[in-house]
Amino acid sequence: AFMFRIWGKLIKDNHLIKDTTICDDSTSTRTQKVFHALDEICNEFDLGKPIWLESNIKEFQRHAKTRFRQDSFMEEIDFDYLEFHIIEEDSFW
Repeated sequence: AFMFRIWGKLIKDNHLIKDTTICDDSTSTRTQKVFHALDEICNEFDLGKPIWLESNIKEFQRHAKTRFRQDSFMEEIDFDYLEFHIIEEDSFW
C-alpha cells in the first residue's frame, strides 16, 4: 500500500490553534484521498466543508498545499484559514 498523509491546520493570528494528520493507505485515487482527507479534517474540527475556489485548485496543484479562507466557507469561521498540506506521498508511477 502507498502511504499518503495530509496535515490539516487551523491558523489564527499566525498561531496554530488546531491540527491533525490524516493517513490514507487505501487503494483510492489521489483525488479521492485528497477529498476524503478534507472530509476527515472537517469532521474532526467540526467545520462545514470548504469550497475549492480556482485559486485553491491552482495552489494545490503547484505546491500540494492550499489555504481555505473565509471565502471558501459557507458559515462564519473563527480562524484565519485552514491549511491543507500533503506531507507524505509515496510515488506510485
